[in-house]
Amino acid sequence: MANHDIGQVRRTRGGAATLGRRVFAVAVVTTAAIASTTGTALAADGSGGSYPPQPSGGSPAGSTHHKKHKAHKASHHVKLPKELKKIAMCESGGNPRAVSPSGRYRGKYQFDMETWHSLGGHGDPAKAPEWYQDKLALKLYRERGTAPWPNCA
Repeated sequence: MANHDIGQVRRTRGGAATLGRRVFAVAVVTTAAIASTTGTALAADGSGGSYPPQPSGGSPAGSTHHKKHKAHKASHHVKLPKELKKIAMCESGGNPRAVSPSGRYRGKYQFDMETWHSLGGHGDPAKAPEWYQDKLALKLYRERGTAPWPNCA
């Protein structure tokens, strides 16, 4: 077998195909290059990282930032009062992607944009992770009770 034959696979003494290793190496390098040029990075769990989006910049495992990020991820679970769960079911059927027919009210708790931003929300509530919507709804509930949801309280 000639080294220049297209479609031929050169085998090593152990019998493993070197072409397969080369293709894999090229795929890894290409993926890394695309991710670095687009600024794209996914967390190990596929979530895309924290919310709201943070400035990019690598942090080696074991760094202070890495430890804070792990603690932040652990805090994503928000314990909700029964009343707030009831409001979410009434407002959107518990759907974090819900949008009212007019488009004015968005997300699991049907936030309007003014309220969402006043609570520190970023972007569209209906596109925010559910845990983030829960967190801001809990903040609003603690500040104002059920008043922001007059039809569902």
